[in-house]
Amino acid sequence: MIEIVATGPLNTVQDLGRPGYRNIGVTASGAMDPLALRIGNVLLGNAPGAAGIEVQTFPFRARFSEGGAFAITGADCRATLDGVPLPPWWTAGAAPGQMLELFPPLKDARAYLCLAGGVAVAPVMGSRSTSLRGGFGGLQGRVLATGDHIATDRATDGFLPEGGFGVVPPAVALKDAFPVAEGGALLIRALPAGEHDLFGADAQRFWRQLWKISARSDRTGYRLSGDPIHPTEVVEMRSHGVVPGVIQVPPAGEPIVQMSDANTAGGYPKIAGVIEADLWRLGQARIGSLLRFVPATHAEARAAEQALAAYIADVHKTARLVRQALAGMA
Repeated sequence: MIEIVATGPLNTVQDLGRPGYRNIGVTASGAMDPLALRIGNVLLGNAPGAAGIEVQTFPFRARFSEGGAFAITGADCRATLDGVPLPPWWTAGAAPGQMLELFPPLKDARAYLCLAGGVAVAPVMGSRSTSLRGGFGGLQGRVLATGDHIATDRATDGFLPEGGFGVVPPAVALKDAFPVAEGGALLIRALPAGEHDLFGADAQRFWRQLWKISARSDRTGYRLSGDPIHPTEVVEMRSHGVVPGVIQVPPAGEPIVQMSDANTAGGYPKIAGVIEADLWRLGQARIGSLLRFVPATHAEARAAEQALAAYIADVHKTARLVRQALAGMA
């Protein structure tokens, strides 16, 4: 169990989401950077869908009421345990009373604190993710607050080397599988969507220009600022289902990228859809970041998914070998 000693707004309990209920208007929620949450759970030997804490406002401080293992992944938040620095993408053990501190990251947006056994909150519709809009899931359907006590499920037996161990961050390990930033802009791959061709020449401008993530962005969607784009004629559309990654264009002409708390339906025309393998990178983009969308093929999207899967499998292998080696020494 840990006690929240200091936290900012919008820090919540999240897992990999609540799929299967969009038809009744329930958004999936889940981690904005699902890859970071997955890796944190792998390092600890947790179940793949175990819940952790998504930290997107800093500083964040938690005291370990009981000893236990934990992992920090996602943004490099210069974590310390009782003042001793911890490397990013790292798992370690804490003794009772020790204080974990996470500070504002120099880049990227969100850090993930995973605990051995996973955060123990009651699942709602099969998920422990917090839905702030719905007011359910997570810890009483709300953001974390100072004084909260977070319990964990029973951890699986595992061995942890003294000082802990970690993995190479995906941004480094997978640098050849993802586009390199260009001119300060994050390159995000996307596929043309249903109404792409209705935008005429503006469709090409959508791909060429830089878009800025505006301050009106949140877990529901990123609103992008830039030169507006418009269909060649007024489009009357019925509402249709949307999922994270769908890029819609409202009448004002500035796109909205649906994110983890994506609306379940909408009637704005869709110009593109971010490939699933790039959603974790988009989830780490900060307010004010510049984006440029890169046209991708289905084959390229599949290759990116395979690269991610290979990375996760390699982390599984590394964690397993570390525990087997320590078990043999015990």
